[in-house]
Amino acid sequence: MKKKYFLIWLIFPLVVFSQEKTTFSFIYNKTEITTILTDLENKFEVKFSYIDALLKDKKITVNFENAILKDILNNLELNSNLKFKKLNERYYIVKKQKKRTDIQQLDNVIIYNYLTKGISKNKDASFKILPKKLTLLPGLIEADILESIQQLPGVFSPNESATGLVIRGGTSDQNRIIWDNMNIYHNGHLFGMISAFNPNITQEVTIYNKGTNPMFGERISSVIDIKTTNKIAKKVKTSIGINGINTAIFLEIPILKNKLSLQTSARSSYTNIYESVTFNKLADKVFQSTKISETENTNNDFNFMDFNVKLNYKLNAKNDFSFSTLIIENNLDFVVKNKEDNKSFQDILDTKSESYAINWTKKQHDNVTHKINANVSKYRLNYNFTTRLDNEFSTNFQKENVIFDSNITLDSEIKTNNTDKLQIGYQFNLKDVKYSFEQTDDFIFTLDEDKTVVRTHSFYSNYHLVQPKFINVDLGFRVNYYSDLNQVKFEPRLVINKNIAKNLIFQVTGEIKNQIISQIDETILSDLSLENRLWRLANEKEFPIINSNQVSAGLIYQKNNWSFDIDYYRKKVTGLTTLSLGFLNPDGTSFLDGKQKINGIDFYTKRKFNAFNVWLSYSFITIKNKFEGLNNDTYFTASNEINHAVTTSVSYKYKKFQLALSFKWRNGKPFTKAITQDDGSVIFEGINTKNLEDYHRLDLSSTYNFKFSKKSNLNGKIGFSIRNIYNQNNQLSREYTGNNSLNDPIEFVDKFSLGFTPNFLFKVSW
Repeated sequence: MKKKYFLIWLIFPLVVFSQEKTTFSFIYNKTEITTILTDLENKFEVKFSYIDALLKDKKITVNFENAILKDILNNLELNSNLKFKKLNERYYIVKKQKKRTDIQQLDNVIIYNYLTKGISKNKDASFKILPKKLTLLPGLIEADILESIQQLPGVFSPNESATGLVIRGGTSDQNRIIWDNMNIYHNGHLFGMISAFNPNITQEVTIYNKGTNPMFGERISSVIDIKTTNKIAKKVKTSIGINGINTAIFLEIPILKNKLSLQTSARSSYTNIYESVTFNKLADKVFQSTKISETENTNNDFNFMDFNVKLNYKLNAKNDFSFSTLIIENNLDFVVKNKEDNKSFQDILDTKSESYAINWTKKQHDNVTHKINANVSKYRLNYNFTTRLDNEFSTNFQKENVIFDSNITLDSEIKTNNTDKLQIGYQFNLKDVKYSFEQTDDFIFTLDEDKTVVRTHSFYSNYHLVQPKFINVDLGFRVNYYSDLNQVKFEPRLVINKNIAKNLIFQVTGEIKNQIISQIDETILSDLSLENRLWRLANEKEFPIINSNQVSAGLIYQKNNWSFDIDYYRKKVTGLTTLSLGFLNPDGTSFLDGKQKINGIDFYTKRKFNAFNVWLSYSFITIKNKFEGLNNDTYFTASNEINHAVTTSVSYKYKKFQLALSFKWRNGKPFTKAITQDDGSVIFEGINTKNLEDYHRLDLSSTYNFKFSKKSNLNGKIGFSIRNIYNQNNQLSREYTGNNSLNDPIEFVDKFSLGFTPNFLFKVSW
């Protein structure tokens, strides 16, 4: 039956048919725009109206293969200072663009509308997502940033959360997430089920999974660079929305005309008033196999919020300033009362992230731009477990994780000619990280603690070389000096794009990265089994600096509205550590040193029809770990290895109505099989030698935009989505707990995916 599901949904998108619009193939090399417009008028039977002086002596180099008129005009807009306004099906007005700072130059784009509109793949090997232009993605009714990234090949979440991103084998803590140049250490709500970044205020997201620009360091897997707008608002804009999880508000206000404006947005859960079906479905998944789902006579108070502000100030034509802040909070208060013995237990779990940044951009002249950024990020996790007998204090356990992160960046960009540019910069970073575990009975006992400070000086440079008829190259390096560790790390970066045939591009990348901050797993006897991953810094003892080397090579092909992208990569990671069964393990608390090797292939293809968009992605990966003292010092399968993953999707857009459907399939996660003997002992059959059942689900989304009246500027949007339409019961993991004392037995913990989960959206903007 599973094979039948898979074959049906694998084939379905490839047989969708729709009548094609008129297309045009052309190559113009330094050709006058008036000549191009004349050719378009003859081919598409349209007319362009413009002032002669606007186009006089203007020349452009562009090309398209079997392109429709809309894509051609988008191309011309992105490669000139022109704007095409459509009056009707036949007539267009050509105007001058007012400002183009937020428009991605098509010359730097390899695939425009990657997967769907609003996503592009760039020549520097990065992906760009524009949330406000993003068309509907399956299972989503809003442009959730982290969920949207999971649509890209090579990206998935083994635990089916928004924040648990595995990108090319890298664990979630190996992904650096940046909001307006600020490092973010807590990026989710409802224990990672939704991202903490409000799409209403997000302007663009850049994702690097290879060949990363050397200005980005600190993590070995990927960079997710999220930015809000730097534009000065012209008029007041407001939107208010509600879905099955939270309410949201967005406000944009001009304060000084063409000088100063404010953007702000906020989201908050409303579970203290009403618990929707959507929330209950997500909560059932999050709290499964914890005391919250297994205990009666409880009182569970949970809420979350995020809040951000952006001030943009334009001093003059050459100087721009901005101030950004982002606050993320999650709070859980869980109380259990046992009336029989008059005993009560209380779990309080609070996480808070707050970040602040100041940015200054100075345009020295047309070819030189300087940027200065200073920012601070703070993160705090506090967990408190209290036992009371007859309303009097009995025992207390407290867990704390605190991060203070400050950065200063000086960056300069120099255009050496019309296409080439040199980027150079310096960064200083200070990280102060601590964690502690304390238990109070008759006295305070410290179970474990650590406090480490690392200061890093980094110098970087990158040269962007463009030879249109030969090759495109990004060549750079980064040097990190960790003063407190007395270590220097050199990180070269390389991206090469070479046209080897018409419509066919060969891309090669290489990079070396280092990481000094990562998360560790811990197991506590009294723990709530939530937020069990704590941040800590590298030191000169048991936690070394993590190092990664990655190379990749691939082909990109476009023709006749088809797009193909295939990429092979290899990674080697050293400096990994593992914490054995928990620091309360009676056999010891040693951290084991290890390394990892990763091999993978990412494949993507898309076909655009008249009103349909159809795509399919496939990823293959192997991840092998080796730790001294485990598995006879030989490699074994990593727990996050998903050998095969397939996603296929079809979307339809008609005027203001959108519909999207997708099917996801992947093989089950590896796990370690345990057999309980007659005497109660447990035997483990190797490490991750078995696999769970295959995972698959079908998702649906639909939205409709409308106006409340023809004369009103009041706009509305309604949406509806269903995750896991046929309610597949997917097993996500098998874990083992216990062994916290000599007499503590091993317990099996199986966790399962979301079931049938509906969601809704209602949004009003003006």
